[in-house]
Amino acid sequence: MVGNTYPYTVHEWKDDIALASSRGIDAFALNVGPEDWQYDSVVRCYAAALELKTPFKLFMSFDMTRIPGNTREDVRLLRRYMAGVAHHPNQLLYHGKVLVSTFAGQDSLFGHATVQEAWQFVKDSLEDIAPIHLIPSFFIDPRRYPHITAMDGYFNWNGSWPIHLTVDSPRHEIECPKLDTDRHHIHHLGGRTFMAAVSPWFFTHYGPDSWNKNARLPWIYRGDDWLFVRRWTQLIAMRDQVDIVQIISWNDYGESHYIGPIKGAQPNSEAWVDGFPHDAWLDLNEYFARAFKDGAYPPIERDRIFMWSRPHLKAANATHDTVPRPDRWELTDDKFWVVIFAIAPAEVRVSGTDGGLDGRSWLVKKGVTTLSHPMTAGGGMKATMFRDGVVVADCAPSHREFRVHERPRTYNFNVFVAASLI
Repeated sequence: MVGNTYPYTVHEWKDDIALASSRGIDAFALNVGPEDWQYDSVVRCYAAALELKTPFKLFMSFDMTRIPGNTREDVRLLRRYMAGVAHHPNQLLYHGKVLVSTFAGQDSLFGHATVQEAWQFVKDSLEDIAPIHLIPSFFIDPRRYPHITAMDGYFNWNGSWPIHLTVDSPRHEIECPKLDTDRHHIHHLGGRTFMAAVSPWFFTHYGPDSWNKNARLPWIYRGDDWLFVRRWTQLIAMRDQVDIVQIISWNDYGESHYIGPIKGAQPNSEAWVDGFPHDAWLDLNEYFARAFKDGAYPPIERDRIFMWSRPHLKAANATHDTVPRPDRWELTDDKFWVVIFAIAPAEVRVSGTDGGLDGRSWLVKKGVTTLSHPMTAGGGMKATMFRDGVVVADCAPSHREFRVHERPRTYNFNVFVAASLI
């Protein structure tokens, strides 16, 4: 989200690129809006990649919910970006062409009558500068894809969340819900490029009078059941049908699915983001990204524990919040979620209270194991891994870092993500 990088210098971009590259990420999709300063930030990003002398790549993703697309003249902004980046050595090329993506765009007709006519016009205009490989995320019925030949592929932006769930969904559909929309898109693409999405979470708490999120009420998609791990595992299993995986997101703080550090300029999301780091998800992501790219899971090289939890029970009443609980809050469970990386069989003890009286122990095998434990008001989260009576990994955020509040000031369905240090 370039929109969250207002204060970034080349140095900040270099830090982000170096960090992402060290965790198995190969490129950034630079989501941009219409502001001039965003173009300047993109220029600094490309300059940073060049200064690092890195193979890390970059490509543009145009936010067509914000960029004007009503008249033919509106293509000028897209052309400006292409002219600035298309021939840069760190520009991502796909099949030898400049990769271009979008968020939405199905309603951006650029003075034309149909989506096909509009985006063929856009593509032709951009190809005055360089050949384009267009992979948009139009929110339309996939059965229309055969008639939109301007598309060289499709990005299934919504594919990582169970957006179909409602409060009326039966319980057996809510637990470990299906994430099965990819195949429908792939079927109708007819062999064109498919870009899948993977995301760890989704929660936004803007009020109905906010400038953000199209004035919708706050809402969540169910991110329980180790969503990040389940989605990555699914994509690895079907990697022969998936050309590119895009992680949503590096820094979209407003929707709570950031896996990068909290920095830059937040979009008025401080109330539910500050104090809730997600950096441990970046480490978790590295393992699965390597597996997707290599076609085989890498060996576990050290014992590790990853955990995440909300800061209050879902039915807790906030004392100072003018914004209601998010839509679909009933779909989430009062549990914290644990992922174990074990180099050999081990015992894991998990608890959610200070004294550990609610603790439970599991014997885990070598490899990756997913566990969960009930949240306790006033408590926290703790997990310890033992082997031959010796502690080999321990994860226990202090109460100063994290606790489950009995009476929160505001509703927060974001999560605190932690990982073991030993």
